[in-house]
Amino acid sequence: MIDGSSRFQESLPISSDALLGFLKDIGVKFELFNHEPLRTVVDSKKVEGIFLTSEQGGGHIKNLYLRDSKKKNILVVTEQDCVVDLKGLSKNLNCKRLSFGSSERLFQNLGVRPGAVSPLSMVNGVGNSVEMFVDSKLKHCKKLYAHPLVNDRTISLSISDLQKFMESIGSKINWIKF
Repeated sequence: MIDGSSRFQESLPISSDALLGFLKDIGVKFELFNHEPLRTVVDSKKVEGIFLTSEQGGGHIKNLYLRDSKKKNILVVTEQDCVVDLKGLSKNLNCKRLSFGSSERLFQNLGVRPGAVSPLSMVNGVGNSVEMFVDSKLKHCKKLYAHPLVNDRTISLSISDLQKFMESIGSKINWIKF
């Protein structure tokens, strides 16, 4: 069965290896970590010891692919332990009835499978009118930890390098408060 791991990266619109090459080409500095597939925040916490802690400036994130009633596609990136109230978020983003997008829509719009969603999936999302909103608390992290389109790899990168990536693909980070 196909999953979100690098074993199946060639079935993605853009492979993880191609994304990592692109990041190098545009001058984004990152460190790559290989690990077991991580599908949830609970899974991620099992390998957290290889990264900077939150107290040391590590940005441990969760990523939510959402749609509103008008079929607007949204990627929300928050600190991993942030409780997200979809009704409150709907009002904050001026959307009607936010809900989680299906795995089919996730693949269609962000080019990844469940468990592999990250800000880096905007490499596909930008062409599908996905808007990304990031918790403003993450601005102060030394390193942000994100999957490079697969869930058995994580890269660390600075917020300025994430912004460089977003600019290079013609997108931007919308900062919001939770």
